[in-house]
Amino acid sequence: MLVVGLTGSIGMGKSATAALFREAGVPVDDADAAVHRLYAGRAAPLIEARFPGVTEAGVVDRARLSAAVLGNPEALTALEAIVHPLVKQEREAFLDAARKSGARLVVLDIPLLLEGRSEGLVDLVLVVSAPEPVQKARVLARPGMTEAKLAAILARQMPDADKRRRAHWVIGTATGIKAARRDVQTFLRAAAAMTGHPR
Repeated sequence: MLVVGLTGSIGMGKSATAALFREAGVPVDDADAAVHRLYAGRAAPLIEARFPGVTEAGVVDRARLSAAVLGNPEALTALEAIVHPLVKQEREAFLDAARKSGARLVVLDIPLLLEGRSEGLVDLVLVVSAPEPVQKARVLARPGMTEAKLAAILARQMPDADKRRRAHWVIGTATGIKAARRDVQTFLRAAAAMTGHPR
């Protein structure tokens, strides 16, 4: 089974690209979606114990949590120590199910794949990319986003140029979904001839 790591900085179109893989019938494990599930489930009491006041009705309020950890490396490390092992369990369950179903290729959608030095989890790294002005316009159009918030987020992310250099494959999203879909289909045709490591 070939395990592909899908990554890209904020606003690059990674979620839309993941949807294109799903559209093509490829199983996709979304790390962000796993975090959302955990924040509404078993991670919530653990996070509330460490960061009192960040949950509402047993669900983590992401805005409150962000305020508690943004710009505070120690707090962020503490949060990651809670969340990352749970996300790993979710990912392993996904891979086990995919393996049992006979999937030949799966995608792990991991926003900070390269920043977390997690390339060892995958056979190939696929980076979603767009020019900086496109990225900035997309992100600043989001509700509640500011230049300062964007700068803080980007400070935690590897520069796009570095990600592209470390990628095995790049999906460009600057010109829209049709071009990205063509890139995904081209990648899938190439991947059909590849063999993943036993996993």
